[in-house]
Amino acid sequence: MLLMQEPTTNAPAGFGLDHPDPSVRMKAALEAGMNSAIVPIEALIDRCAVEPDFYVRDMLTWALTRHPADVVVPRLLGELDSPVPQARSQALHTLSKLGDRRAWPAVFGDLLHDSDDEVARSAWRAAVAIVPAGSEEALARELARELGRGGQDLQRSLSRALVALGEASAPPLAAAAATGSIATRAHAMATQRLLEDPESGFIPLLEEAKRAAILWRGPIPGTTS
Repeated sequence: MLLMQEPTTNAPAGFGLDHPDPSVRMKAALEAGMNSAIVPIEALIDRCAVEPDFYVRDMLTWALTRHPADVVVPRLLGELDSPVPQARSQALHTLSKLGDRRAWPAVFGDLLHDSDDEVARSAWRAAVAIVPAGSEEALARELARELGRGGQDLQRSLSRALVALGEASAPPLAAAAATGSIATRAHAMATQRLLEDPESGFIPLLEEAKRAAILWRGPIPGTTS
């Protein structure tokens, strides 16, 4: 009597990447990275767009970085036009890990201002990772347009991106701190302080900057004085 074998993680149907158990999907992604011939690039990228588990998504990104950049980058660039936010976000995340400057023209633009917070956050990180020499000031100006956006966690991500650009961020931060909404000015002032001392805690700096902005020109909308 023949015994039926359990399907392996590199079986054709889904390659194990669509298994209901995240630990199986993690193993499948790990094996795909260790042996790039197991799973086609397209299957990894397609899974990135729908994978619900953060750690599995990170392993999928790692598996993609094990493939030649000449093959992976064009496919990731195609995902940047996807109507699915997670597809765009994960493609940007993977591009940031690859650090391939060929992606710069696609990343520098509307994606920095994407309506989805996670896509925008991923675009900020990717842009900082691949910005060509001489384009830092242009990137800092674009990023400064997003000052004041979202909650503290998103604002911290933007501040870290601006700080990573160094002195190129100083002029647009100074301009934002002097004009615009109270929330924008507070975020700009907190980022200026972080630029001076990157080891400072962002949240205390932001709260202090908010108080300063309130004293300067009334309360921040949606807050109480």
